[in-house]
Amino acid sequence: MEILSVVLSLIGNDLILRAIIASISLNVSLGLVAIIILLICSGLISASEAAFFGLSASQIEKIKSSNEIYFRRASILLDKPDFLLATILIANNFINVAIVLISVYVTNLLVDVQEYPLATFIIQSVVVTLIILFFGEISPKIYSTHKKESIIRIMATPLFILEQAFKPISIFLVKSTGIIDRRLKKREEDISLKDISEAINITETTSDKHDEARMYKGIVNFGNIQVREIMVPRVDAIAVNDNTPYDELLQIIRQSGYSRIPVYSGSPDSVVGILYIKDLLKHLDEGKDYAWQRHLRPAYYIPENKKIDSLLAEFQSQKIHIAIVVDEYGGTSGIVTLEDILEEIFGDISDEFDEEEDEINYVKVDENTYIFDGKILLNDFCRILKIRENLFDEVSGEFDTLAGLILELEGRLPATNEVIFYKNFEFRIESADYKRIKKVRVTYHYEEEEGREN
Repeated sequence: MEILSVVLSLIGNDLILRAIIASISLNVSLGLVAIIILLICSGLISASEAAFFGLSASQIEKIKSSNEIYFRRASILLDKPDFLLATILIANNFINVAIVLISVYVTNLLVDVQEYPLATFIIQSVVVTLIILFFGEISPKIYSTHKKESIIRIMATPLFILEQAFKPISIFLVKSTGIIDRRLKKREEDISLKDISEAINITETTSDKHDEARMYKGIVNFGNIQVREIMVPRVDAIAVNDNTPYDELLQIIRQSGYSRIPVYSGSPDSVVGILYIKDLLKHLDEGKDYAWQRHLRPAYYIPENKKIDSLLAEFQSQKIHIAIVVDEYGGTSGIVTLEDILEEIFGDISDEFDEEEDEINYVKVDENTYIFDGKILLNDFCRILKIRENLFDEVSGEFDTLAGLILELEGRLPATNEVIFYKNFEFRIESADYKRIKKVRVTYHYEEEEGREN
């Protein structure tokens, strides 16, 4: 009887042991399967990040113009890249944390932590990290660089669903990081525009480097200059009426020396095209009734506040050299040419037709005194006097010329010989009529002027 009891006891213990082993094996198997599934999900999420944010402009355009359901959802995701990135990062982090937790659980089932602490640490820290990096990050991103559209087809719908699910968290992350991004961006702009300019001034130690330093400053400020600051005002631009006889037109062309002339109908506000002088070379012997208007080319219109770096890119893509500047009411403000833009970097580009104009723009009387045309652009005025272009930022209003500055300071049209003082500047009106300031004598004391550039 006792022997039977012992045998039954041994059989019972063996069954319990087998049950425990079977339970452990099942849990380990389930854990490993879960890890594999999560690694696949992590790999797909990482691949989608590389695919979505590695698209070229042409690929993005192709996706947005497609009617496939996957690409339509991908287009919605691409319209909000910040939320898309937040969704990808949140999902990837949740998956990776789950992999780590399950791997710790599986490791504890297989290895006695107290008996093998080093082995446990290596498995849970080093091995698991390497597996996540290789299968969940590196390999999928390398693969996705060659299969972007395939990955987007697979992941567009899951990411679309995840974006809706994680929206509260995404909104918080995007808004909080947006504050930091704006501050950093503002600081970067300050560095690029102010500190670099000051660094150029410091390095400008010799006179032979003055032109080079001026060119560098032009490059630094290039993206912040608007068209209205460099354009030729309408009153100073050469333009012809579309009913001008051919012989008069040829006379205007000879006197101006320009290769392109705007043509208007009725009023200078109604520019109808641009006349390229080279188109008339074969017709110089025609009579005064020749229909030269058939050679007009379409005019290119731009707003006053357009940045000149953007305009330069458009000139290059459109293969044109001149544009008509229009104000907010559609009226003609002036014209701007490729040469005007390039002069902002390289300085004045003079030719045989510019010599007389340069003499008219300003005359240096002595070290502290100049006589300027009222129409001289404020950028050129500051460059000639070697003062900062932001020196007059305190004066409210919109003006681009020296005459415009004086009008803003006074709020009226000053008379001839009237003197206006501003900071260390003395502006004496040398010549003016009832509608504009023609000549201004400018005296300044640069030894006291904080805006003086070295």
